[in-house]
Amino acid sequence: MTNLRGMWVAVVPLLLLTAACAQQGDPTGAPDAAAPSYPDDVAVLRIDYTGGFVTPETVATRLPGVSVYGDGRVITQGPVPLSYPGPALPNIQVRTIGADEVAKLVEQARAAGVGSTVDVGTPSITDVTTTRFTVRGPVGTEELEVYALAEATGPEAGLTDQQRAARDKLRAFAEKLTDPANAETQPYQPTVIAAVARPWVATGDAAKQPEAAWPGPALPGTSLGQNLDLGCVTVTGAAVPQVMAAAAKANAATPWTSGGKRWVVTLRPLLPDETDCANLAVGR
Repeated sequence: MTNLRGMWVAVVPLLLLTAACAQQGDPTGAPDAAAPSYPDDVAVLRIDYTGGFVTPETVATRLPGVSVYGDGRVITQGPVPLSYPGPALPNIQVRTIGADEVAKLVEQARAAGVGSTVDVGTPSITDVTTTRFTVRGPVGTEELEVYALAEATGPEAGLTDQQRAARDKLRAFAEKLTDPANAETQPYQPTVIAAVARPWVATGDAAKQPEAAWPGPALPGTSLGQNLDLGCVTVTGAAVPQVMAAAAKANAATPWTSGGKRWVVTLRPLLPDETDCANLAVGR
């Protein structure tokens, strides 16, 4: 596995970013700058995860920790029960903030180090995830990748005091976004769902699970890569509520029947800036 070092990368210019001026000025007559305006479905700020010692299925269906969109939607992962088997659908929550708050979060991300050459080091830990911070602003898209952000918290990680301090700022910012205090959220209602399927095997407790008829497109769908034994179908239109209703009665180990075979299906609701199975990158 490759350990990614902290870095920032100018990726692409931001599309359609505008900076407007408010009509009302201060007593001197100078206009106040309004909050930047972003397209509704553009992810202005995102914290997601790459790598780690996990299965290709987990990588393909992994959700970002938080996504903040141009229209103020903040999409996060809610708590899930620790019992096995878990729910068939992930707990995705959404809340809405104002344009000024979106702009403040971008500023706070930069204050924490995103978009800079801050040195976060590479700790002596293996096979854990990299946290990737992405912001979009006047200079384009910038990223900061931090390996083992959650795990490397003490001196035993082999980091300098300055590197640990830089990580502390980023960790505090991430925790504030991914677990906001007293935030009122609602369940996220997807318009598209990616369903990743692999052959069902009757082992352990899975053998006791009752089967369910798959209500979506025929499984397994398009292959996600050679030697992975994973397929993916994109659920759209009227099939979305049908799949969600069936999933509410199922769990993560349910054998779904399609084409005369049984499948384990991992459901991944797509976010506003995602469109189909092609957005699931197994190689991330």
